[in-house]
Amino acid sequence: MDRRPTIYDVARAAGVAASTVSRAFARPGRVKAETATRIFEVAELLGYRSTALPGLVSTRTATLALVVTDITNPFYADIIHGAHEAAHALGYTVLLSHTQEDAQREREWTERELSAVEGVLLASSRMSDSAIRMMAKQKPVVVLNRRLPEVPCIFVDNARGMRRALEHLTELGHDAVTYVAGPEASWTDGRRWLALREAAVELDVHVRRIGPCNTPTVQAGFGRAREVVEASSTAVIGYNDAVAIGVVKGLTRLGVAVPDEVSVVGFDNTLLADIIEPELTTVAAPLHAMGATAVRNLVAMIGGAVPSREPIVMPARLVVRRSTAQRSRNRTSPAFGTTRVSSSASSAARSIESGSR
Repeated sequence: MDRRPTIYDVARAAGVAASTVSRAFARPGRVKAETATRIFEVAELLGYRSTALPGLVSTRTATLALVVTDITNPFYADIIHGAHEAAHALGYTVLLSHTQEDAQREREWTERELSAVEGVLLASSRMSDSAIRMMAKQKPVVVLNRRLPEVPCIFVDNARGMRRALEHLTELGHDAVTYVAGPEASWTDGRRWLALREAAVELDVHVRRIGPCNTPTVQAGFGRAREVVEASSTAVIGYNDAVAIGVVKGLTRLGVAVPDEVSVVGFDNTLLADIIEPELTTVAAPLHAMGATAVRNLVAMIGGAVPSREPIVMPARLVVRRSTAQRSRNRTSPAFGTTRVSSSASSAARSIESGSR
């Protein structure tokens, strides 16, 4: 041929429709294995390269995209580690990006990466359901930490984890618990708050919500300490370990002892939970296994496997450390009494609110 071969040349030579050739390169799982093999052989024979058509990319990149909301969040460390190990074992490379909790940026960056990868892992995505579904029509997608019909999902058993945390606190005599919330756009935050409220009804515990912390960091939890004090909370559950640790540091700055006066529980069991003083009681999940499982499922989809419609739910367990203790009877429960804030605590709280460190 005296010109660059096109998708139509490949289709004609392989005896298939041009749309079938397009699917073979973009979504091999949607084309029968023998048909896809014939198309690739013909394309190789003709010297066709998928870059001849914008947006059409060879499946031989052996690259996966892993998109996280905040690479500085220690929650993602084990997920990334597990994903990289599984990808390496399967002959794939992982392209990592983070989106700074910005749904628009996440969509733009991920769509830009689609041309260079065979599949996408979305960890705690902030994108809309419709945007994720649209992406899943272009490339195989697995969603972590979120449930979405029609798209393969893997998430932690939030209901079980939150119930165990609340049961632990009630066993210590706490009957009023404050939840320091995560990002408004977080599916996980919504599920944890719902699970906490449902468990509170069964266990006869008064719960209230503070937040949101749209960037769920130590600093965000630190900034919520004043609200915790003003609520006369005897126990706190943070959206994640970082937020819970921030609450511990903020309470300490306010002169409130943890756990003697207020017990604090986190979620995720990250490395920070062992470093903070006192060590953080938290809900643990197999995050390394989550990342590895996601990669294996994604690669299977790339190879043509049909994913299950049922989500994969990772088990959760409570890890008890020193940040929780028997309820102090010197603090009044907001369910039965009034808020009490000492003058020194109020002064320190105003310092926190103004940004003083």
